[in-house]
Amino acid sequence: MRTKITLECTECKQRNYNMTKDKKNHPDRMETKKYCRFCRTHTLHKETK
Repeated sequence: MRTKITLECTECKQRNYNMTKDKKNHPDRMETKKYCRFCRTHTLHKETK
């Protein structure tokens, strides 16, 4: 089953991305490098509640 998650920028703390993930394949919190339009650069984004 896929669950909805929100990704938050670690630099400016803006919540930029909504996506889904499979709990079976990724049981822990996701971390990806994504583009932040507020920082105007690629930063690390972490999963939030």
